[in-house]
Amino acid sequence: MFKALRILLLLFVLAAVALGAWRSKTHAVEWKHALPVNIYPINGDGSAVAADYLRSLTIEDFKPIAKFMGDEAARYGRSDRATIVIRLGGKIEALPPEPPRNGSALEAIAWSLQMRWWAYRNVDPAGPGPQVKMFLLYFDPAQNKHLAHSTGLQKGLLGRVNVFASRDMTKQNNVIIAHEFLHTLGATDKYDPATNLPLFPEGYADPDLIPLLPQRFAEIMAGRTPLSQTEAVTPASLDDALIGTKTAQEINWQ
Repeated sequence: MFKALRILLLLFVLAAVALGAWRSKTHAVEWKHALPVNIYPINGDGSAVAADYLRSLTIEDFKPIAKFMGDEAARYGRSDRATIVIRLGGKIEALPPEPPRNGSALEAIAWSLQMRWWAYRNVDPAGPGPQVKMFLLYFDPAQNKHLAHSTGLQKGLLGRVNVFASRDMTKQNNVIIAHEFLHTLGATDKYDPATNLPLFPEGYADPDLIPLLPQRFAEIMAGRTPLSQTEAVTPASLDDALIGTKTAQEINWQ
């Protein structure tokens, strides 16, 4: 009898968590109010370079992300309420759990639950309503030539983003942050994982351009600007990126 009650209680808690996650992600893209996006910088590799860089960060470093969202919302006729408010959170010492690499679906689900529990344990509630939480892990570029893949979770409205602790990389960091932020709202990747090339037509900022290539802008969820059938480059900044039609549909702008 006691075991049955424990199982029922666990099922009730899981149902409540699932309902809360569904309500949060649904309300986040209703765009009735400006959506708060809370940013938490973390020293990803424990280096002195990353520590110094974190001390230099201000809210101004992330305002291009809010501007990008505002400009793109205006292009889709949604500038009245489809906006975000960037807020810089406090320092976090603990590292979030790492996502599994090439893991099974079960491992991905387990990590998602761990990530949400970690966020609950390490971040104070920031107020009522939907709140996106972006955890930015900064790494010394001299010690880390390549960074692991970043992740954005729609369930829980959480992002775990690996970026470089370098002023020279600030603009490209914001491209990555914006990409993962849009994942939290339900936007999907628009590139071929085998080649990293943008998919046509959804991964092209202007799929009706004549001639089609080279493209001038990158579709933000494709992450690269197509130059030819076999070549694409990472945009230098959010000024070189757009939100494509399918992504706009996924985040309820159309």
